[in-house]
Amino acid sequence: MEKNKIIDDLVKTITEKDIKFIRLQFSDLNGKIKSFAVSTKEIENIIENGQSFDGSSVTGFGDIEESDMLVKPDVNTFVTIPWRPKEHASARMICDIYVPDGKRFEGDPRYIAQKISEKAKEMGYVFNCAPEYEFFIFKKEPVAEPMDSGGYFDYHPAEVGEDLRREMAEIAEHFGIEIEVGHHEVAPGQHELDFKYGNLLLTADRAQTLKAIIKGVANRRGFVASFMPKPIFGINGSGMHVHQSLWDIKENRNAFYDKNNEHDYNLSDTALHFIGGQIKYTKEMIAILASWPNSYKRLVPGYEAPVHIAWGFRNRSPLLRVPDFGKRPNGARVEIRCPDPAGNTYLQLAVLCATGLQGIKEKIAPPEPTDKNVYNMTFKDRKEMGIECLPDNLGYALREFENSELMREILGDVLFENFLQVKMNEWEEYSKQITDYELKRYLETL
Repeated sequence: MEKNKIIDDLVKTITEKDIKFIRLQFSDLNGKIKSFAVSTKEIENIIENGQSFDGSSVTGFGDIEESDMLVKPDVNTFVTIPWRPKEHASARMICDIYVPDGKRFEGDPRYIAQKISEKAKEMGYVFNCAPEYEFFIFKKEPVAEPMDSGGYFDYHPAEVGEDLRREMAEIAEHFGIEIEVGHHEVAPGQHELDFKYGNLLLTADRAQTLKAIIKGVANRRGFVASFMPKPIFGINGSGMHVHQSLWDIKENRNAFYDKNNEHDYNLSDTALHFIGGQIKYTKEMIAILASWPNSYKRLVPGYEAPVHIAWGFRNRSPLLRVPDFGKRPNGARVEIRCPDPAGNTYLQLAVLCATGLQGIKEKIAPPEPTDKNVYNMTFKDRKEMGIECLPDNLGYALREFENSELMREILGDVLFENFLQVKMNEWEEYSKQITDYELKRYLETL
């Protein structure tokens, strides 16, 4: 649809629903949604020329001396906000960030996602992806007490969690997000919502919106929803497994499928090179995929989270797995299991796409797949197979990131340096803390 037609329809909706304010939204470097409201009287001018704001107060956006920035709404993201009463009708639009000279701001995470999407297109592909969102719902008091004691796939018709997931799914549908699966996860108070795949930018926009919906529904019902990767000791943490494939634009087909390659379960060479790229660059990109100190408390043995850099077919213990898609060409995909839902989805999906494309560009052959349970393998077995471990803390991950020429190329100098500075500060602050575990274990014995 032409932009002018979209704007005309947008203005018509604003008039019909008597919408007086629109929330302009964007993402900071950590993936947190930022938002401010503007009068609809100026919306056409704002769409054309942007709305100024102070970028120096936004994490990862710049210093005080370079604070002037503009948001320009993406008209394709206009949606009314369903929980607002009719007399206070409101809407939202997701924005791109610009600097005063009219150029895109190089530190805008959405811009990185857009640039990598264009790179994929230049190579003849569309990157399709679908994240699985795990999250906890807690009672507000006492802090961090799960809302229920359920387990994997548990169903209780009268359970509040069932109602919450349904409400989340219905609101998501209003925003154009098709929820395909919703269920209780393994841990008490833990839930999962999965939505239909889409291209990189569309999926990242939807993911950011879904996270806000989940937190908003929980809060309005008297609970707290959290995407913290590992909020409770001794039980499973929350991941964001991402299903990935490439669509061949010229041939109009799934580029990961090859019916003649029976040895590799009908995976194409393109898919194998994509896997090879992600395996090769895992350590360099893990700081983006698992971007908080707490992320690495999830990536430990014993809780179904990946710890080792390996891949296999159907096998859920390695970092990457190829689900059984049978003879269905469009079902051919690769699932990566180390990302978590606390990160910046634009950056997470961008580096996943870019490292896979790099594997195709370099024709990187992946290591041999394994059908063994990597969790149960000995150190000697893993060493003989060349299976390395993921970084076990954010500091280690950031050192790998800092030395990566590819990550700098993918993110650009501005976002690369901003990310490194923000996350290194986070790691240094975390490293200064003294935990209850340390006091209980060492205070009297050392």
